[in-house]
Amino acid sequence: MSESVHDAVRIGIVSISDRASSGVYEDKGLPALQDWLSRALKNPIHFEPRLIPDEQAGISATLIELADAGCSLVLTTGGTGPAPRDVTPEATLAVADREMPGFGEQMRQISLAFVPTAILSRQVAVIRGQSLIINLPGQPKAIAETLEGLKNPDGTQKVNGIFAAVPYCIDLIGGPYLETDDSVCKAFRPKNAVRAPRPHA
Repeated sequence: MSESVHDAVRIGIVSISDRASSGVYEDKGLPALQDWLSRALKNPIHFEPRLIPDEQAGISATLIELADAGCSLVLTTGGTGPAPRDVTPEATLAVADREMPGFGEQMRQISLAFVPTAILSRQVAVIRGQSLIINLPGQPKAIAETLEGLKNPDGTQKVNGIFAAVPYCIDLIGGPYLETDDSVCKAFRPKNAVRAPRPHA
């Protein structure tokens, strides 16, 4: 059997919910993230899943743990609205070296195509060391829409999803070379940043 020609990647997936973490109802965030990423990426993925309550200090500690453990990408779901217990953005900003505001702007633009309450979302994205950390919506359907963007009836891209920019961002911060399945989400890189296909081992 030939070895993979794609870089291996470690990805942290974090579902933030008081009720799901205490067993009141089943968490749908982690399965949704894992399913989408497994379809979108050609790379071998090692997932680091976490299901935690809406506690700011605990969220920050989890993000630090995952970033410091070598996760090039950390995706969170839940806790980004205006309710008092929604503290994911504050916890994320607290561990940031740099903020990446374009991700939040685009996520809200995508969601506004579906619901006017998208403007209540406070999702942020940040860089910590060599990790890109992104807050995503809480619902599985909204997670996929945010990552993939919106397509026209003929399958062409109407609005770009945020994931199209993720591989190049990870290139720029020194992470592995992520390669996407174009049928799910086509990554964009400047021509000089595109790696020539490597032959199979």
